Amino acid sequence: MMTSLFSMFDPTSSFNTQINWILSFLTTMFIPSVYWELNSRTNLINKLILLNLNKEFYNLYSKSILSKGSTLICISLFMLILLNNISSNFPYTFCCSAHLAFSISLSVPIWLSLVIFYWINLTKTMLSHLVPSGTPSILMPLMVMIEMTSNIIRPTALAVRLTANLIAGHLLMALLGNTLNINSIYWPVISTIQIMFMLFEIMVAIIQSYVFSILMTLYSSEIS
Repeated sequence: MMTSLFSMFDPTSSFNTQINWILSFLTTMFIPSVYWELNSRTNLINKLILLNLNKEFYNLYSKSILSKGSTLICISLFMLILLNNISSNFPYTFCCSAHLAFSISLSVPIWLSLVIFYWINLTKTMLSHLVPSGTPSILMPLMVMIEMTSNIIRPTALAVRLTANLIAGHLLMALLGNTLNINSIYWPVISTIQIMFMLFEIMVAIIQSYVFSILMTLYSSEIS
């Protein structure tokens, strides 16, 4: 039983062992194509999704820094966040994506590695991006501070966006679940609203994982 509304984000509030591990093992059995001897429908759908994601991320990358296999980082990031977001909608699961420790541990290392790579290999280009073209000389120090601040807060903004959206959705699901009473005459209406909101949360899980990976790709492709 939940002691508070935020107890569902506690990994030890329901069971000592969460169902996330079971869902992760099932995913590793069904998603990889090496386990399939023939092309099943699941394998074909998986290949279609991966091909479309590869085309999408390939078009966003800067061609001057694109190397073979660069899109695999974004595709893997998308699949990881998508698995965590969708699995958190099941009962007795721990929502990892609703914690800043999870989202920041994804955004900060990737963003930091990109920044270090650019400053080492494209130093002049990085310095030119700190001062937009046409900036008056008197405003150059201020623009440098603004651009540096906007670059520094990017991983935090990514992490907060992902965490806030999932926390808001799960809190609304918990509030709707507390209002369900099987003895009430309105329980069919409440059940219908909960089912519709569950479908909406699945859409939010897909969109947020896509937004996170797309923004990370856009940040890396800004330097041309």
